[in-house]
Amino acid sequence: MSVKAFELVPAVERDLLMGDKARINIECIECCGKHLYVGTNDCFIHHFLLDEVTSSKGKLSYSTQKLLHKYLGLKKPVAELRAASALERLIVLCDGIVFLVDMVTLESVPSAAGGGVKIRGVTTFCVNENPVNGDPFCVEMGVLSSKRRTVQVYMVYEDRVQLVKEVNTPEQPCAVSIDGYFLCLALTTQYMILNYNTGASQDLFPYNSEERRPIVKRISREEFLLAAPGGLGMFANSEGASQRAPVNWSESVIAAAVCFPYVVALDENFVTIHSMLDQQLKQTLSFRDGRVLQDFEGKVMLASTKSVYVLVPLPLERQIQDLLASHRVEEALVLTEGAQRNIPKDKFQVLYRRILQQAGFIKFGQLQFLEAKEHFRKGELDVRELISLYPLLLPASSSFMRCHPPLHEFADLNHLAQGDQEKVLRCKKFLISYLGEVRSTDVVNGCRDDVDTALLKLYAEQDHDSLLDLLASDNSCVLTDSVPWLEKYHKYFALGLLYHFNGQDAAALKLWIRVVDGELQDSTRSDLYEYIVDFLCCSSSMEIVWKYADWALRKDPTTGIRIFTKRPVGKDRSEVNPDEVITYLGKHSQALLLYMEHLVLERKIQKEKFHTHLVVLYLDRVMLLLSESPTDEGQLTRAREKLQAMLRESDLYRVQFVLGKMESCDKLLLERATLHGKLEEHDKALHILVHKLRDFPSAEAFCIWASSNRDPAYRQQLFHLLLGVYLDGTPPGKGQAAGGKMEMAAVDLLNRHGEVFDAVRVLRMLPESWSLQLLRPFLNRAVRASMHAGRTSQIALGLARSENVQLLHDRLKERRKPIIVSEKKGCHLCHNTFSEPSVVCLPGGVPVHGHCAAQRVRDSPTKRQLANSSNHT
Repeated sequence: MSVKAFELVPAVERDLLMGDKARINIECIECCGKHLYVGTNDCFIHHFLLDEVTSSKGKLSYSTQKLLHKYLGLKKPVAELRAASALERLIVLCDGIVFLVDMVTLESVPSAAGGGVKIRGVTTFCVNENPVNGDPFCVEMGVLSSKRRTVQVYMVYEDRVQLVKEVNTPEQPCAVSIDGYFLCLALTTQYMILNYNTGASQDLFPYNSEERRPIVKRISREEFLLAAPGGLGMFANSEGASQRAPVNWSESVIAAAVCFPYVVALDENFVTIHSMLDQQLKQTLSFRDGRVLQDFEGKVMLASTKSVYVLVPLPLERQIQDLLASHRVEEALVLTEGAQRNIPKDKFQVLYRRILQQAGFIKFGQLQFLEAKEHFRKGELDVRELISLYPLLLPASSSFMRCHPPLHEFADLNHLAQGDQEKVLRCKKFLISYLGEVRSTDVVNGCRDDVDTALLKLYAEQDHDSLLDLLASDNSCVLTDSVPWLEKYHKYFALGLLYHFNGQDAAALKLWIRVVDGELQDSTRSDLYEYIVDFLCCSSSMEIVWKYADWALRKDPTTGIRIFTKRPVGKDRSEVNPDEVITYLGKHSQALLLYMEHLVLERKIQKEKFHTHLVVLYLDRVMLLLSESPTDEGQLTRAREKLQAMLRESDLYRVQFVLGKMESCDKLLLERATLHGKLEEHDKALHILVHKLRDFPSAEAFCIWASSNRDPAYRQQLFHLLLGVYLDGTPPGKGQAAGGKMEMAAVDLLNRHGEVFDAVRVLRMLPESWSLQLLRPFLNRAVRASMHAGRTSQIALGLARSENVQLLHDRLKERRKPIIVSEKKGCHLCHNTFSEPSVVCLPGGVPVHGHCAAQRVRDSPTKRQLANSSNHT
C-alpha cells in the first residue's frame, strides 16, 4: 500500500549545468556536505554549492550556486567521483585511471617524491566507510583491475596512494563494496563475501553479469544490499547470511540506495521505494533517463542525464500520521518501531506512546476492542481521553482537558456511532471492561475520582452486577456527581452504600427505610429490611443505633432485636450496656422478651435481676394469654412450657417475689409447685400436685427434678414423702373414688420406683389390708435390689481384701533383703539366742522369738499386728 515517504526536489537544473550544450550528459555525482560535484561525459567536473531553503509552509527547496568547473584533459567521461573530505581531495576515475584532484581548485594533485598518485587499468573502485586503519588522514579504497582477477586495497593520502593488499578472486570481479576487512564482490557468475585479512570467503548466490548490471551496496556495518535474480533486492551480512527479507523490485534496476527504513531503487523510468520493515512497495516516482542514484550521509540524490535531484524524505511523524489517517495502523506501528534506532530514546518513547494511543482509538472506532485495549495499555493512555468520548461520564469537578493535537477524530460517542445504538452499547460494555481492569493499576494514578465515577455511572445505566461490588469496596466516586445518577436509575440501595462509604450512615438509613416502607422503588435487594438490621447491628455509632432501632423493632421485633443480640464486639465497637438496652426496649415487649432470653439463655449471664426479669416476662405473657377470650391454647402451652423450664432450671431468680405474683392466679398451680420446690417446701408442692391438680405423673417428675444432683438419701426422702401423701388418704369432701385413685397412684409409684424406697419402712407404712399380689412388682424389685446391694458389698469387700494382700506382697517385694537368723544372734526383745528358724519380724526387719512377739501384742493390744514370716538361713 502506498505512502508518501519522499519528495523529489530539483537541485541542479539543466541550464545551470550545461547551458546550451545539448550533448553534455551527467555520468556521476558526489556530495560532501553542501558541496556537490558532477562528472560529465565531456571530461568536466562541475562544483556547486547547495543551500537548503524552507518556505513559510515548511516546503524544502535548494538554492544552487555554481562555483567552478574543470576540464580533466582525458577526453573520456568522468566515470566515478568520491570525496575524501579529511584530505580535501576528490578521488576520480576517468579513462580507467584513478587519480586525485583538489576539492577546492579541482586541480590534479601532483605526485609526491617516492610515491605515485595515479592507478591505471581500473574498472571501478569503492571507499571503505568502516576503515581498519586508524589514521584519520588516510582513506582506504578497494580497486578492481580490468586485467587481473584481483581486488587491490590502497591507502589514499593527501598526495599519494599506496597498495597494501592484493587479493585473488576465482573470477573477474565487476562490482565491489568494502566494509572493514570484508569485501562484497559481484563476479562474472556469482556474488561472494571475502575477508581480505584472513582470506576466508563465502559464496552467496549465482548471478549473470552479462544479462543485467550487478549492484553491490554497503548499507550498514558488515551488511550489503545486492541485486539478485528474479528482480529481488537481497540483504547479506559478512557471514553470508540474510537477516532481512528481500524486497521485490524491478528486474531492470540500475542503482539502489538505503535511507532507513526504506530501500530506494532506480530503473529506466521509475524510482521505487520499499520498506525494509515489511518489504512492501510504499511509493513510486516517475523518473525518466535515470543515470545515478546515491546516498550521501543520509541524503539520497538522483541524476538524470541532464539534471540532479534530491530525494527528500518526509518527516517520520508525517509519514506515520498519513498512515494513521488512512487507518493503516499496523504499518504505522512497524514504521515507528523500525525508526527507533534513529531517534533519541526519550523522544522515541514519547512518539511511540502517542502513536499507540492513536492506533488504539482507530481500532476503537472500528469496534476492534481487543486490539484497542492492547494499544491503550502499551501506550499508557490517560484513561480520561477514552472516558471523555462518553457524554456526562466525567464528573463536573474534573479538570481534564483532551490532548492537543487530538488523538482521534471523534467528537463523542454519538459522533462515532452515528445513531447506531448497538454500537453505543458495545462501546459502553468495552469501557466497563477496560475501566474495571485498569482502576487498580498505576494507569489511574491521579485520576481515580474520574475513573470510579465514570464506572459507577456506567454500572448504574447498564444495571450491571458489579455496581454493588464497586461501592462496597474502597472507591473514589464523586458523591455530588453520583447521587443524581443513581437516583435517575432508581439505584437507592447502591446510593445508600455510597453514603455509607462517605461516612453518611444516617442518610443511607433514611434512604433505605423509604425503600422498605414503599416510598421509593428499588428491587436490588428483597431482604433490604434484614440488611438494615444487620447494618445497625454492626454500626459503631450508638447514636444511629438508638435512632433507627425503634423503626426496625416496630417493623418486626423478632428480626429487629438482632440489632442488640447479634452485635459484634471489636476495636471500634464497645459492648452495649444491657441495662440501657432493657430500658430502651421497655415499649417493645416482644423484643424485650427476646433480648432477656438472649442474656439469660444464650449468653448465660448469671445475674439475679436478669433471671427474675425473664421469669416475670414469661409469667406476664402467660397471664396475658390466660386473660384472653377465647384462649389460644397452642400459644398458652408454649408460653407455660418456657415459664416452667425457666422456673426449674434457674437458681438465681427471686422465688418469693415470683410466688407472690402467682398468688392471685389459680391456674398456675404447676408453676407454684415448682416454686415451693425451690423453697424446699416439698410437702406444699406435693400437696398441690396430688390433691389440687391430681397430676400424679407430675408429682413423680417433681420428686426426680427436686432430687437431681442430690444424694440418694435425699431422693429417697422425697419419694417417701410422696408415698405418704398418697397413703394419707383423700382430703375431706373428695369421696371414696378419690381415695381409690390415691391407692392406685401409691401402688404405681412403688412398682415404678421400687429401688428408691426403703422396703422395710414402706412395709410399715402400708395398710395391712393390701395384698402381697398387689405389691408383687415392688417386692420383687426390693428383694432384687437388696440382694444386689448385698452381693455388691461382698464383691467390694473381696476386692478390698485382695487389694490389701497385693499391697502386702508388694511391700515385702520392695524390701528384697533376707532375714538372717543364727545361733549367734539374739532376740531383740528377750536378748536370748535363736534355737529354731521360726521367727517373727518386727517393723524394720528385726527378728524376734514368736512367743516374745505374742507377749508384746498382749501387753500392747493397740499396736499393729506383726507379720509372720519363715526364713531359712
